[in-house]
Order: sequence, then C-alpha cells, then structure tokens
Amino acid sequence: MRKEYDFSQSKKNPYTKKLKVRTTIRLDKDIVQYFQELSELQSIPYQSLINLYLRECMKRGRKPRLSWKKTN
Repeated sequence: MRKEYDFSQSKKNPYTKKLKVRTTIRLDKDIVQYFQELSELQSIPYQSLINLYLRECMKRGRKPRLSWKKTN
C-alpha cells in the first residue's frame, strides 16, 4: 500500500446518480404477496419489481385517482 495517492486525475463515479435509497413504506399484505408471486415468475427480487413498476408509472406520468366520500 502506498503512503500517498494522487486523486488529481480522478473522475466522479457515473453510477452515483442511480444509487438507491433505503426507505420504509407500509403496503397491504395482499399487494406484497402479489408482487412476490410475480417476482418468482420473473426471477427477480420483489422489491426490484415494485421499483420497476413505480419507475414505469413515473415515466408515463401516471397519477393516482383519489376520490374522497363525504361523511356527515
């Protein structure tokens, strides 16, 4: 191992923009089960499948349709 390293010619990591963020969200049990079953068919982790689905929604500009019922 060297005593000193020269980083003057170094470049930023181009993949840092694609790093994932660890987060906690609450999902209904049947939603998680659905994606777990799909992920087995696709042979990818279910978290990755959920991420791919959300990315596709983002790219297409999909927004949830929410409607609230009035309560008296």
